Amino acid sequence: MVDRLDSRPHAAVKHWPIVVLRVYTGLFFAWSGLGKISRDNFADGMEGFLNAQLANSFAFYRPFIESVVLPNKSMFAAMVAWGELVVGLAMIVGLATRYAAGVGVILVLNFWFAKGMPVLAGTNHDVVWFIIFVVLGMVPAGKIAGLDDGLSDKLPFLR
Repeated sequence: MVDRLDSRPHAAVKHWPIVVLRVYTGLFFAWSGLGKISRDNFADGMEGFLNAQLANSFAFYRPFIESVVLPNKSMFAAMVAWGELVVGLAMIVGLATRYAAGVGVILVLNFWFAKGMPVLAGTNHDVVWFIIFVVLGMVPAGKIAGLDDGLSDKLPFLR
C-alpha cells in the first residue's frame, strides 16, 4: 500500500493525514446520505429548505432551482442522498477516490450555490468541503491504505 509511494518507513507516516482526511470525509458524507435515505420525507424537507433559501441563492442558480430541481424534487432528493452515501463509502474504503471526489465537488458546489453564501463567510462549510474534495482528488488518496492501490493494476481508470 503505502510502500508504493515511498518505501522508507518514516516517509510513509507523512501520508497518513490524507488517509484520516479521506476516511473522515467518507464517514461524514456516508452518514449524511444514510440519514437522508432513511427519512421518508427527505424530498419534502429539501423542497422546504430550497424554497426558504431561494432569496439567498446565487442569481444565476435560482432559475435552475425553480424550473428544474423543485419540479423534480423526488429525483433530485434521491440523487443527493445516494450521491452522498456512495461518495462517502468510496472515500472510506479508498475506491475510485478521484471519481468520488469529483462527484463530491459537484454535490457541494450545488449546495453552496443554493445557499448563496460568500466564499469567506465563516459559516460557509460548503467551501471547506469543496477544498477538501479538490485536495483528495488531486492526491493519490485511495492508494494510501485504500482499495485503489490494489485494483489500479487491474482497472487502469483508477490510476
